[in-house]
Amino acid sequence: MPELAEAAYYARLWHPGLNHRILQVHAGSRAQFFRGIPAQAVRQALTDTVFLSARTHGKNLLFEFSGGLWLAGHLGMTGELLAGEPDHVPDKHEHLVLYTPEAALVFRDSRLFGGVKLTESLEGLPPEWLALPPEILSAGFTEQRVAEALKRHARQPLKAFLLDQTWFPGIGNWMADEALFQLRLPPSTPCGQVDPGALRKVLRHICRISLKTVGADWSDLPAAWLMRYRWKAGGHCPRCGAELARKTLRGRTACWCPGCQQGEDAPPASGKESGGLKRKRKEPAVRGPRRKGSRHALS
Repeated sequence: MPELAEAAYYARLWHPGLNHRILQVHAGSRAQFFRGIPAQAVRQALTDTVFLSARTHGKNLLFEFSGGLWLAGHLGMTGELLAGEPDHVPDKHEHLVLYTPEAALVFRDSRLFGGVKLTESLEGLPPEWLALPPEILSAGFTEQRVAEALKRHARQPLKAFLLDQTWFPGIGNWMADEALFQLRLPPSTPCGQVDPGALRKVLRHICRISLKTVGADWSDLPAAWLMRYRWKAGGHCPRCGAELARKTLRGRTACWCPGCQQGEDAPPASGKESGGLKRKRKEPAVRGPRRKGSRHALS
């Protein structure tokens, strides 16, 4: 599932349409994608508005249009945003396309796990957006808040708890594994044994670097990070060279280094790991930054 940095990257791909009028809207007929709002209502509301801004909060997307209209979105497991040519022809998986004079702004989702919701707020950001928890890079994400979270869930494995969007918005599977790797803690470490100051510092560092690389242009993360090797069958630790281990923890795959993160009982993994920044499906002919070593190369 796209995490904080991936959401920021995809939101950036709609920037070619900023400050342009929406000339036409393609809205598919799947009510599930539009969270119950009729597609015709979405088409009528957004046509002839001006696309004003794009922002993210963790894994959440928010797009502002003139007239106090806001389009909130979530990519789910398989969603992605793309920018095509102004005469782009949507395929069956492209459930929303906003046509501007400069580009066609595409929301593509092959399995409909993502979606959008159209709201109106004339007074500024929608109330639902303002109610979201403090972002990890915000002033509200304090050591005191992290300490409170760890205390409330003292017995829960840290790997599982880091996926809780109420406390750690934007953190997903690979970022949680990366935090544990940088802290040298095994995935099952109880939250009550974790230093809140150290956890806050590592999470903020991971978010900053991820946004500067993946979030900016999908460029590579640092070579010393676990993420560069965690999804590879037979991957090895960039720090000590030990073969990486994996197991399912509370329904999610955890990957760690048995040498650097001692205390977890599991043999080295030899199977594939699906989490990460890898894309395998065929992409539509739309433009955007080229991602090295991947089929996510947009022409």
